[in-house]
Amino acid sequence: MPPVREPISAAEVLPPGRSWRQKAAAGPFSDEHLDILSHLLDDFIHIPGTPIRFGLDGIVGFIPGAGDIIAGLASTIIIFAAWIRGVPYIVLARMVLNVLIETAVGAVPLFGNLFDIAWRANRRNYKLLEGSIAEPSRHTLTSWLVFAILALVLIGIMLVPALLFAWLWTELHQPTRP
Repeated sequence: MPPVREPISAAEVLPPGRSWRQKAAAGPFSDEHLDILSHLLDDFIHIPGTPIRFGLDGIVGFIPGAGDIIAGLASTIIIFAAWIRGVPYIVLARMVLNVLIETAVGAVPLFGNLFDIAWRANRRNYKLLEGSIAEPSRHTLTSWLVFAILALVLIGIMLVPALLFAWLWTELHQPTRP
């Protein structure tokens, strides 16, 4: 005699349709909307006769103190959209790193504004989002490599003063010769 199966309740059956991530990709976090946002923030104004382009991020950066914070907050919209759309966490971390670099260097008067215009964190992040959706494994590997290089650089930055201090310590504490 075959085993008796209990009937499936209506609550256990998922209706066919799109997932919430797919719905978000079709709504306010669509490729079209995010492309427009990154374009508006980074390169919608063109200086005639030059290849120089900048956006609201570069303009708002001229407001002392608050400008870079406002621009950084606007940049998080693309990162949030990437998270909603299921981008791998390492790629999200790389996107956050792009915004942190832009915000930190952007805080330096004048040089920071020029850096904001050249760095274009929002365009970079939008390209990471697009590429991560199209080729997730390639962008995940690239992001891991970026963080590995960053870790090596940070370790090097910490080791240089430590080695310098050790060398100085040994030079100062050598027994004096008569």
